[in-house]
Amino acid sequence: MENEFEKVFFHIDLDAFFASVEQREHPEYKGKPVIVGGLPGDRRAVVSTASYEARKYGVHSAMPLTKAVQLCPEGIYVRGNYSLYSTVSNQIMNIFKRYSPYVTQISIDEAFLDMTGTEKLFGKKEDVARQIKQEIFNETRLTVSIGISSSMYVSKIASGLNKPDGLTIVNNGDEEKFMLSLPLNKVWGIGDKTLAHIKSCGFYSTKDIYEKSESFLTTLFGNNTGSFLYNAVRGNKSMTFNNQAKNPSIGIEKTFEYDLQEKYSIEGALFELAQNLMWRLLNQKVRASTLTVKIRYEDFETVTIQETFESAITTSDELYETAKKLFYKKYKQNHGIRLLGLTCSSLISSDDYFQTDLFAFDRSKKAKLEKTIFEMESKNPSLKVVKARLYENHKTQK
Repeated sequence: MENEFEKVFFHIDLDAFFASVEQREHPEYKGKPVIVGGLPGDRRAVVSTASYEARKYGVHSAMPLTKAVQLCPEGIYVRGNYSLYSTVSNQIMNIFKRYSPYVTQISIDEAFLDMTGTEKLFGKKEDVARQIKQEIFNETRLTVSIGISSSMYVSKIASGLNKPDGLTIVNNGDEEKFMLSLPLNKVWGIGDKTLAHIKSCGFYSTKDIYEKSESFLTTLFGNNTGSFLYNAVRGNKSMTFNNQAKNPSIGIEKTFEYDLQEKYSIEGALFELAQNLMWRLLNQKVRASTLTVKIRYEDFETVTIQETFESAITTSDELYETAKKLFYKKYKQNHGIRLLGLTCSSLISSDDYFQTDLFAFDRSKKAKLEKTIFEMESKNPSLKVVKARLYENHKTQK
């Protein structure tokens, strides 16, 4: 039985979220490979989410869409409805808040719940996890996978082990045992390139890493990677996921299944993050004048760059272009990217923005148009107004 001092974290991951929403909205898509991100012929598009049926063909997020079409020519390809995804995400996050006041949303489709000390209120952690899963399904017809541990890091790994609709519990004190039972490719944070390097150095299991000192690992792999590996195989209890700044902020980030290398894959990922983040801003009726871009490289080096502007960011296009400009100020070429994140801060209400930006007619007009589109798409999920930026057919590209 848990005592009042035992930490309990739920990591909840929405299963193949965008694709699952599309399958819900279109029953004829059920059981078929669905790829969200673009249509065949959209040469600069990348895969945003692939359904589990599509993943059997080797399709994964951040893959160039042209390659996805080669692997799965019979797939159902859609460009996506980000306002709808944001609305559904917000609905699910509100369900989480019924169970914990400490909800850390780290992306549109995943969050941590700090459930420490709630057993007397809700019951055993397994029972409350099943109750959360059932409520989500009843209200949205979607499934989620939940990992439970005293370590945020371990709970994140656990949530991914039995997808879809999974539930994995790692009891307090079993974190190291759990990590040592995993193959290296299940250790969250290790990408393909890092995995190949680890194996080339003679490490083939988590136990092989566990047996080495931190100083040995940092000498071999560098400070970032070495320290990460040393702590990861021990359950990484010190690792936290918290994008809440001291000042109110709204952020989103995504860890990629495969390191991003190509320019259009990187820009496609930034575009998707900007779209999702803007819909969250619209959903909460706020604007932001400060943007932070976060980059995590394949060697776990993490850098951020922030800029504050004289007036609020008004549209997803503006957010994307601003994020791209900041990104390239920090980007190290030829370094694979494991994670990208965007955070908006210096928030004001949308009403205040429209009042203060009264004379900036063009910007205000575009912002109001995007707000109208968001509201229309939220009310009518079948409506899709597509941004053309990444979906143009560039005839000069072969």
